[in-house]
Amino acid sequence: MDKPALRIKYKALREDLSLKQIDSLSMAIANQTLKLPIWEHAFYHIFLSIEEFKEINTDYILNILSGKDKNIVISKCKFKDTSLIHFLLTDNTVIKKSAWGIPEPVDGIEIDDKKIDVVFVPLLAFDKQGNRVGYGKGFYDSFLANCKPETIKIGLSLFEAEYKIEGVYEGDIKMDYCVTPKAIYRF
Repeated sequence: MDKPALRIKYKALREDLSLKQIDSLSMAIANQTLKLPIWEHAFYHIFLSIEEFKEINTDYILNILSGKDKNIVISKCKFKDTSLIHFLLTDNTVIKKSAWGIPEPVDGIEIDDKKIDVVFVPLLAFDKQGNRVGYGKGFYDSFLANCKPETIKIGLSLFEAEYKIEGVYEGDIKMDYCVTPKAIYRF
């Protein structure tokens, strides 16, 4: 299936989930992340969930990162050039929903892309080769391209892998892992 068809399919699948199901699946994903060989790093980037889009609830992973005393990095979208500005999440960070409903930091301590060791990547679908389908705006493709080569990229998915995504292009950045409620895929 190609990316546009997969976007339609997985948005519909997520829409069919109740908030209680999403919460349970999100907790299972967070527990799976504890099995990953990633916990010796310092800077971890994570997205804040858009509940209205029925995204994975990343609060459980945020709690793990906080409990392990990691530097947590969150982003703010710049729609003019489809880029992300990253900020260190601290006790003083003020989070507000943008005009697009995305929870974002108002401001704070900026963190450069190259400083980030691990990125938890939002997605709608992924395949067994490590390709992902996002919302199609390209924010994460440009962000991941700016990270250092050894940055670990981890997709988080409520659903299992597709066999193959058709129409993958050269600029698409593959993931190193994808975590679902039932499995960890390594690429």
